[in-house]
Amino acid sequence: MKNMIGKLIATLAFGLAIFHIYAGGIQLLPATQQRAIHLGIGLTLIFLIYPLSKKENANALLSKMISYPLAALSLVITIYISINYIDVITNLSRPNSITLFISAATILLVLEAARRVLGLALTIISGVFLAYAFWGHQLPLMVAHSGISVDRILTQVGLSSSGIFGTSLGVSATYVILFIIFGSFLERSGAGSVFINFSMSAVGRYRGGSAKVSVVASSLFGSISGSQVANVVSTGVLTIPLMKKGGYSPTYAAAVESVASTGGMILPPVMGAVAFLMADYLQVPFAEVALAALIPALLYYFAVFMMVDARAAKENIRSDVDNTIDLKKLIVEKGHLAIPLVILVLLLMVFELSTVKAVFWSILSVPIISYFRKETRMGIKDIAGALVDGVKMSLVVIAACACAGIVIGVIDMTGIGLRFSGLLLELAGGNLLILAILTMIASIVLGMGLPPVACYLILAVLAAPALINLGVEPMAAHLFIFYFGTLSAITPPVAIASYAAAGIAKTNPFKVSLQACRIGIVAFIIPFMFIYGPELLLQGEVFNIAYAILTAVVGVYILAGAVEGYLYGPIPIVVRTIIFITAIALIQTNMLISTIALVITVILLAYLKKRGPVVQNVLTNTTNEI
Repeated sequence: MKNMIGKLIATLAFGLAIFHIYAGGIQLLPATQQRAIHLGIGLTLIFLIYPLSKKENANALLSKMISYPLAALSLVITIYISINYIDVITNLSRPNSITLFISAATILLVLEAARRVLGLALTIISGVFLAYAFWGHQLPLMVAHSGISVDRILTQVGLSSSGIFGTSLGVSATYVILFIIFGSFLERSGAGSVFINFSMSAVGRYRGGSAKVSVVASSLFGSISGSQVANVVSTGVLTIPLMKKGGYSPTYAAAVESVASTGGMILPPVMGAVAFLMADYLQVPFAEVALAALIPALLYYFAVFMMVDARAAKENIRSDVDNTIDLKKLIVEKGHLAIPLVILVLLLMVFELSTVKAVFWSILSVPIISYFRKETRMGIKDIAGALVDGVKMSLVVIAACACAGIVIGVIDMTGIGLRFSGLLLELAGGNLLILAILTMIASIVLGMGLPPVACYLILAVLAAPALINLGVEPMAAHLFIFYFGTLSAITPPVAIASYAAAGIAKTNPFKVSLQACRIGIVAFIIPFMFIYGPELLLQGEVFNIAYAILTAVVGVYILAGAVEGYLYGPIPIVVRTIIFITAIALIQTNMLISTIALVITVILLAYLKKRGPVVQNVLTNTTNEI
């Protein structure tokens, strides 16, 4: 029986992958039909793969007795909607008993699937919003709605394009799953190991090499990964022991890995699938979102890189990676495995192909390019495995997008989103800084219990409009909520990325999360800068953009020294405070302030270099006496 279920799972996953690749490259189906197949088979797989309870002593028989009928019901609903999608759409305003049953069943199936895959947080939030739809008219006038019929709630949330079958599921069914399959192909081809080996070869021989390997490897791997935790587990099992061996404490090693892995969510091209949702919300090309996110993401990684370098200099941790790999040999033997990523970027940015077509051709390129060398060729099993793995990895996104659709449907139906934005504006008193801080807190708190996709979807309709109403550019407002929702992965008390890294390092997760916030401090600063000035998002005059990037790079460089208390040697606390303030002034986008800060920086660096007993090159492990 177990073997039969395994074959069924593989068959369904393989079929769904082929369907999406065909739809993306040849012909998309009508929206409701495409989304129904995507959601229905996704739900079926969730009920077949994820048990009723994760507890070790859970009743396996009971789990199967409940899960298998739910899987069958999901499949039946998929077939019904796919065949009768025109009737389903036209009957929403006057639903019959079958339509109402399917609506209610879809809502309940999505809630249960989200509970199994994502935990209770999103399920509870969605349940609260549903309760508000049913009984919100009985609440105080400030938050009450006028009352909505049960039939309308069920059909609008369960089947309409403003609920579960709305934009979020549409993006998942059109773009996101293809990018996840593309990432799965890259992993199967061996590109993931190439990223790690490249990192070891490129920076492993330098001062604090193991930590720098973690930063570079996690950035490369994270750029195609859809999860902070998956990134931590994939790269951390190698880099964390390597850092501990090199002299970094377990807490610091875990913190570096969690920060570096979390950054992968804000680094183009994939950005944890949120980039596609953002492009859809803002009605702009995906390439525009990716370009806007590029400089802040690079500054993030530059900051983390400089932080670990300053710590290595401070604690005299020299080159600590013994098995350095020959870079030239690596490029010759396996460098071609990275070509599909280059193809993807070129198709999106240079040839301006549609996102779906670009990822379609990029997926096809992976097995073809793997044949460049005999040792890297993907066989039929590898290709089939990549297809199945890609769909399995996408189940988290399917559950998140569908369940977030419940929340979005209720918000759209009741108008609570406008009231929430109005409440934020009222609390802020029209002050952008206060509003930004309130939005930051809301984003981090919501992000603690939700995956980035669901967090972004909810905040995009609740919080982003308030920022836009105060004059923030829409792109900046949406990136702002996304950044802080993502940073919840390293922010205590929940900090899922820090907990995952702490488990590998065998250390205290709370201490790891505190250290991670310290290392990733620039990520908490940059979003505030780009809501006041869009230059860091590559918007504005070319000179202003270039100058903002230059001063931000210098600011990040000295910020690392201020945080670690080491720049050309130990820094006195007074000078350290001045450097920290100067760094913030450099990162912000007002040209006059950043110019003054740049002059102060030159004076400070000259002073520190003159007084420091030792001058150490940022990358090398050499020490030059003055």
